[in-house]
Amino acid sequence: MQRRNLGSQGLNVSAIGLGTMGMTGVAGMPHMYGVPDEAEGIATVQRALDLGIDFLDTAEVYGPYSNETLVGRALAGRRSQAIIATKFGFAITPDGRIDGVDGRPENMRRALDGCLQRLGTDYIDLWYQHRRDRNVPIEETVGAMAEQVHAGKVRYLGLSEMSVETLRRAHAVHPISALQSEYSLWERNIEEPAPDGGPGIMATCRELGIGIVPYSPLGRGFLGGALPAPDKLPENDYRRLHDPRFAAGHYERNLALLESVRAVAARHGASEAQVALAWLLQRGPDIVPIPGTKRRSYLESNAACVDLQLDATDLAQLDALGSASGPRYTERSLATIER
Repeated sequence: MQRRNLGSQGLNVSAIGLGTMGMTGVAGMPHMYGVPDEAEGIATVQRALDLGIDFLDTAEVYGPYSNETLVGRALAGRRSQAIIATKFGFAITPDGRIDGVDGRPENMRRALDGCLQRLGTDYIDLWYQHRRDRNVPIEETVGAMAEQVHAGKVRYLGLSEMSVETLRRAHAVHPISALQSEYSLWERNIEEPAPDGGPGIMATCRELGIGIVPYSPLGRGFLGGALPAPDKLPENDYRRLHDPRFAAGHYERNLALLESVRAVAARHGASEAQVALAWLLQRGPDIVPIPGTKRRSYLESNAACVDLQLDATDLAQLDALGSASGPRYTERSLATIER
């Protein structure tokens, strides 16, 4: 497995990571991408390590809590082989539902102690703030996160779905090694200029030396090419219930985008998912996508993307696709994302 650096502080990881959210679902939606299989999830994490994929992505809100427990169980006796990224920043109710965001230092400290316990480790490699709390200055939150670096509980800091201004302010307090953001063939917002016409998110990350970690690099499974139509998904599947890009009208237009991906895949004897991931890897050496899966078979297929080289014709065809039809989240979810 190839390796890449995230940021300029020394964080070196596998060229692709493993997103684990689907193994447990997220707070309030345990079956968001199908029924979880804990044994297969643990086996998938362990298989990732066998393949040299050591960058594992989890979060407090996944489950909630149970995802970190699963990852911790999978890493028993193998902690030194893994680079663990986890996240805090949501307020979670006693019955396990999301109740807004919470970037207060005291919530960060509480979350970190819980994450360490569930993961069975005494340090987190990459500690993200999951979403910005606009009621707490970013300097205050990142300052408290930096204290955990000095205490040895955290090695590197990251942010997720935050604006250019927030990135700059946070990075001035303590170096940020990675920005996690949705980025894929059908979601390219980080490439765009800022609203004022200045450097956008990707350009700012590169100016500051911050690595880019695309989540949902396969469009929540759509770019994998084998996902059933929305009305054939389980009734409680997140995509059927809440994803505008799978809604009538948008979904049909997005199928045309998928056909272009299939054409490139056919030329290379590759899968659609491998093409989508290879495209991201060729956007720059500072990009490390974290495709999520619950199964070893998909993991093994995804891992082969590092050997797929797209040529100029392929890249031109894929670059011409533009973004998908429809917003990537509902208005409620978009309200937690900075732009």
